[in-house]
Amino acid sequence: MAESSIDISMVTNSEMEGVPSSQPPSNSDGATQQTPEELVGRAIAPIKREFLRPPPPSRTTQNDAASDANSSANAKQSQSSLVKEKKSKRQLKRERRQEQKSSLNLCPEIAKTGDVNACPYKNKCRFSHDIQAFMAQKPADLEGECPFVRADAPCPYGLACRFAGTHKDGASAASANVLKKSSEVNGLSKDVQKLLWKNKMRFTKADAVIKSLGLTGPNWKIKKLVDKEEDKVVSNGSHAVSETECKLVANDSVDCSECPPTFSPADNVEEACASDELRPSKKAKSVVDEKCCSDEVENDATVLEKDVEKNSTETESVHTADDMLAEPDRSLKIHPREKKLIDFREKLYLAPLTTVGNLPFRRVCKILGADVTCGEMAMCTNLLQGQASEWALLRRHSSEDLFGVQICGAHPDTVARTVELIDKECTVDFIDINMGCPIDIVVNKGAGSSLLTKPLRMKGIIEAASGTVDKPITVKVRTGYFEGKNRIDSLIAEIGSWGATAVTIHGRSRQQRYSKLADWDYIYQCVRKAPSMLQVLGNGDIFSYLDSKNHRSDCPELSTCMIARGALIKPWLFTEIKEQRHWDISSGERLNILKDYVRFGLEHWGSDRKGISCWNGLA
Repeated sequence: MAESSIDISMVTNSEMEGVPSSQPPSNSDGATQQTPEELVGRAIAPIKREFLRPPPPSRTTQNDAASDANSSANAKQSQSSLVKEKKSKRQLKRERRQEQKSSLNLCPEIAKTGDVNACPYKNKCRFSHDIQAFMAQKPADLEGECPFVRADAPCPYGLACRFAGTHKDGASAASANVLKKSSEVNGLSKDVQKLLWKNKMRFTKADAVIKSLGLTGPNWKIKKLVDKEEDKVVSNGSHAVSETECKLVANDSVDCSECPPTFSPADNVEEACASDELRPSKKAKSVVDEKCCSDEVENDATVLEKDVEKNSTETESVHTADDMLAEPDRSLKIHPREKKLIDFREKLYLAPLTTVGNLPFRRVCKILGADVTCGEMAMCTNLLQGQASEWALLRRHSSEDLFGVQICGAHPDTVARTVELIDKECTVDFIDINMGCPIDIVVNKGAGSSLLTKPLRMKGIIEAASGTVDKPITVKVRTGYFEGKNRIDSLIAEIGSWGATAVTIHGRSRQQRYSKLADWDYIYQCVRKAPSMLQVLGNGDIFSYLDSKNHRSDCPELSTCMIARGALIKPWLFTEIKEQRHWDISSGERLNILKDYVRFGLEHWGSDRKGISCWNGLA
């Protein structure tokens, strides 16, 4: 305390301002300043003036207000000028083209071979062909060795590689492309992408299944009304459907493919009309649809026969022979038990971690003991639009021997078409449908955990997906939408009959997000209610091998545990679970894991300027 008083007495306000100590210091406005001793006596620490923030502006006078008004007017004019200078889409596209044409963006074909004549587009190429200008502006190479050269393979990026100094002479870049294509699959071809862009891709199987399930036409209008009524109930903060209602839905909503397209129960129509009366006036259009539907029910012997004949003639004129073969035959329909099944028991399942469960991370987890891997969640609408960034989430490495993709959609037709497209263009072992994503942008579109409030929509999506492809269809759900109002236990017995081969239950509700602890007691309750043919996986708060061991011992019927955030914290968790021990991993071993991740990332995203910039986004 004595030392601090000495320091304070050494620094006085009079010394800072250059005023003699005999004269009392004063401010610019004439007020006398207090000495450091007086400030300390008042519990105020004296601070040098150069370390003080400028005082806040005083209340504005009329003149200051006028000047402020002028300045605000000038600011508005500047903003308006900025708005006027907003560039159009054509200008932005022209600038992008010019940026591509700059010397920093060398043509990939020329970069691979080093030959200016290697580009097949010649002068029409969008990229630069000036090798000397590119080498002059290229930044210095990074320290380290090219990951492709380390794997005894030529680098596919050639001159553009940031490790070009370590390349071996005489290596062929064409063989490097073959090596990369063989190690990673499920890429989007340009021909398929163009068909998706132009909306000319045909989905014969999905459309046939959707039609056979009655998910189009007047039958689907009734189901839409029921879904809207469920939305209204959910918005009031209560259960969408009670357990007894779920059982009634399960009993009433029989597979429409087994029945004719008519719907004879008039009670359903009356309920739909009654529910329509409760809706706002702006939905009066649905009343007309209901009247039309009731007329069709009354005249089902005439109108429906005409519709069938009309539809049959249209299909004969439009569909080809291959399309007719795609129509499902009821007698040859594959039973769910006859489909290819995947036994998840005793297997370690890495969860499809959105934005972080990328291909390099999955390769690291495979080395450390993961058995089942799944790609990041992809939106069905983006896949059907041919977005390359969304299709990149489906890529699979050759080391992933048991691999699946996860998709998310809000409607049966989009999910069925996506499933058919993935079955045609990708090599996967199973397809997982996300019905538990809590993100607002997904829930607001009616997908993710929003489907937990719509059991009929869930049934339609699962039946449409499982009826379109022979690959196993799995589902990932949460305990419910609202906290304290779990409902999966009332649906778990029906999910298997809808066509799902496995279901993963995250022990949290949508309202919980990732807060609080996962409710494993409720997961055990759902496992015991599930039919024997349906595999149930648990997910939530598995951070050590003891957590997995305790869950398996508490509920032997549990197939396995899905590991999510625990793998992000320590990817060697899979090794701990397999060896049933705590791994006191050293810093050197952790650094080796990080080195492997970096090397896998360079192989996946690229070792050129664009690939290196991806690491900035990950950081």
